[in-house]
Amino acid sequence: MKISDRPEFKSKKPPLTFTENETVLNAVKAMKNDNFGSVVITDKNNKVKGIVTERDLLKKLIPNLMNPKTTKLKQIMTSPVKVAKKDDNLLSWLRQMSNERFRHVPVVDKDGKLINVMSQGDFVSYTWPNLLYQVKEVAKENYFKANQVVLIVLSLLIYTVVTTVLAIKLV
Repeated sequence: MKISDRPEFKSKKPPLTFTENETVLNAVKAMKNDNFGSVVITDKNNKVKGIVTERDLLKKLIPNLMNPKTTKLKQIMTSPVKVAKKDDNLLSWLRQMSNERFRHVPVVDKDGKLINVMSQGDFVSYTWPNLLYQVKEVAKENYFKANQVVLIVLSLLIYTVVTTVLAIKLV
């Protein structure tokens, strides 16, 4: 499945974008107001230069006692940023995000201009129905295997009882 095939891709609010010289405080306020986990730093042509996530705030801003009112986004942004194309395979990105421990990936067009930002949460919602189906199938498979063992044991017990009863009658 392509990233652009996800309903979230089409229904999400536009990504929050800032220039690298804007303050962290302005970005944090926007993140809070819109309930976003990241802001994308873009240039004047809307090309991705960096990203600032909640993790950047926790790992760079706060431990270094930087003032969010005066700190520029370029001082704490993650750059370079991995970017996806809308026609990329969703599961490949989910795997990469999980393995490399990042939760947000900007999606760009063929010219490298920002279209959207997808999060691991957007991708995981795709995998839940498939995961539940697989659990159901495994449970069914194991249920029948367990029942086969029970049937074999019951058959052996019945055979033993019948042969014992017959042996007693013959004696």
